Amino acid sequence: MLSGPSADPIAQTRLGLLSTTAAPRPVGPAPRAGAIPEPPAARPSTGAIPGPPAARSWTGPLLVCAAGGLALLIALLGPGVAAHDTGETRTAGAGLAAALRTVLFTALALHLGELLAPQLIRPVRGRPRTPVRSWAVFASLAGAAAAAGQIVRLAVVGGLGFTETFGAREGGLLLGITAGLLLAAFCAASKRPDLALIPLAVVVGAEALRAHPEAYSPQVGAAITVVHLTAASLWTGGLLYVLRTMWHWRGSPVAARTLLGRYARLAAWLYAALAATGTVSTLRRLPLDVMFTSAYGRTLLTKLVLMAVVSALALAARRRMLQDSDPTVAHRLARREQVVLGLVVVVSAILTAVPDPHLISSRT
Repeated sequence: MLSGPSADPIAQTRLGLLSTTAAPRPVGPAPRAGAIPEPPAARPSTGAIPGPPAARSWTGPLLVCAAGGLALLIALLGPGVAAHDTGETRTAGAGLAAALRTVLFTALALHLGELLAPQLIRPVRGRPRTPVRSWAVFASLAGAAAAAGQIVRLAVVGGLGFTETFGAREGGLLLGITAGLLLAAFCAASKRPDLALIPLAVVVGAEALRAHPEAYSPQVGAAITVVHLTAASLWTGGLLYVLRTMWHWRGSPVAARTLLGRYARLAAWLYAALAATGTVSTLRRLPLDVMFTSAYGRTLLTKLVLMAVVSALALAARRRMLQDSDPTVAHRLARREQVVLGLVVVVSAILTAVPDPHLISSRT
């Protein structure tokens, strides 16, 4: 048997070509005689064919659609349930008005939240560059459609033509709200989305005037509602955008925890504004003798209970955030807070559609 290399130079040349094409030569010192060769180290594959893409999960979108449908159903039935056995005259189409205002308030919250949250995100050091998809255009268009739907409802219920409807106080304000939201959607789609703050401020002011047609100091009530509606929208929409951002930053827990902490500090001021304006508005609009016997009083008590739950969840999330460097638990509590805040939006819309409690109060 041959135990050494071939003496033929041509064969040696062929063998050398085959060895260079079959496998690369190792770089480094030659192995010692008798040493057991080590297996080659695994190298990262740069041109590997990726596996099949993961199937898209429809669980999230289905849950959002189901939650939205449930919220609209609660809004549709809410005014009738709240006015049961109160003896109040029910307003025609009150459930439809509450549902449309739920969409309008949600649109305001989503758009204002997207204008607020980037101011909290920008100073976070070491944040990932993963963008969050904007919902501002869709939200403002949905809000404009809801405001237009209220115009149609007003015309049908009042038996008015559209010219007469636009000439009425509420119809003119709703027309301004519709135009403002359309302009806000245009700004959101442009290169200067921050300009949407101007038409959105007009929308908030017009909605505050529309919600206070009462004869007793409507200007004071409108001013209180401007602060209340703005704070509620920033709280709800800002939290949603922060939670969406934290989901994209789930691989960077330090940045996610920092962002949630920045939002929590701002939310404390928003909560104080909500508590102050809500208390003053309650004292103005709700006579104590009909707190439990009017639709407004019952709806307001429901809102207060929900706000108490929101407060407890917010405090629990802040406590866990301070105690634990992992933001997972705080994120979970904040998600629950967001769900309850969604219910608060629905109840707030119902509150604007029930009768004025002064109509049945003995103090009027």
